[in-house]
Amino acid sequence: MKEVSDYIETTLPVMEHFYTLQGEGYHQGRAAYFIRLGGCDVGCVWCDVKDSWDAEKHPQYEIRSLVSEVKKTPAEIVVITGGEPLMHNLDELTKELQQAGLKTNIETSGAHPLSGTWNWICLSPKKFKAPLPEILLQANELKIIIFNKSDFDWAEKYGDLVSPECKLYLQPEWDKASQVTPLIIEYIKANPKWDLSLQIHKYINVP
Repeated sequence: MKEVSDYIETTLPVMEHFYTLQGEGYHQGRAAYFIRLGGCDVGCVWCDVKDSWDAEKHPQYEIRSLVSEVKKTPAEIVVITGGEPLMHNLDELTKELQQAGLKTNIETSGAHPLSGTWNWICLSPKKFKAPLPEILLQANELKIIIFNKSDFDWAEKYGDLVSPECKLYLQPEWDKASQVTPLIIEYIKANPKWDLSLQIHKYINVP
């Protein structure tokens, strides 16, 4: 049986694509074009894009058409997100984007084999489906969603597994932000290797 990574995909299921500001993590506040792919088998109970889970609900886009849409904007960075984007082979997509002079960033849980060529890998592991060990050392950024106090131990577990150069972020789960943000602030003060990530796009009402 072939793995997803064995297939070259020239079309991908796209839930949405848009030009906006990166709202969280290391590139927060920077202009970026987002391509949100359909399909996810991780199943986070607090996911805010559950409509992305079923890939068959979303239209298939030709990769070259997607790149043409990106090129209509001044975007320099393209963020591939989901869903779980690594359920698809992203080799062709990143090749076309990089040939067009664009930087490629990905947001992934790391639960599927890495495909594509990336300028930046944001790894956000989930308890529902663990990341693959080979992705951990390739991550440029580790972003842990804090839903309750036990998630700090979860964060430390993966903070010890990524490379020393990886940027470390703690981010409150949106619906519990008022409760957990004060806990995160105190935790970071006590453990300053971590930084705070906030979903500023939700505060300034951009996609």
